Amino acid sequence: MATPANPPVPGFQNKTRVAILAELDKEKRRLLQSQSMNSPGATIPLASSRPSLKEARDSAEQQHIAAQQKAALQHAHGHSSGFFITQDSSFGNLILPVLPRLEPEL
Repeated sequence: MATPANPPVPGFQNKTRVAILAELDKEKRRLLQSQSMNSPGATIPLASSRPSLKEARDSAEQQHIAAQQKAALQHAHGHSSGFFITQDSSFGNLILPVLPRLEPEL
């Protein structure tokens, strides 16, 4: 940290940043090169562009739930004369029945 007694030296900070960035770039190239040697023809994307394990698991879970909802909805429509919708439920229901609003007869 810079204090009034020790003002920051802009040239030193820039040189440090450049050195760090150069070192990171070298390391990145070395890793990419070693990966391409280990698996020729296959390129491995950088970690920042790969989905995390949690994102992949969440995506798979969402697809599974969507498939279950679709199956439940098709079954309900085939075996009932009621109306149903897919909706997240606090009780874990995949589909919910929909009751139509009827206008009161006067």
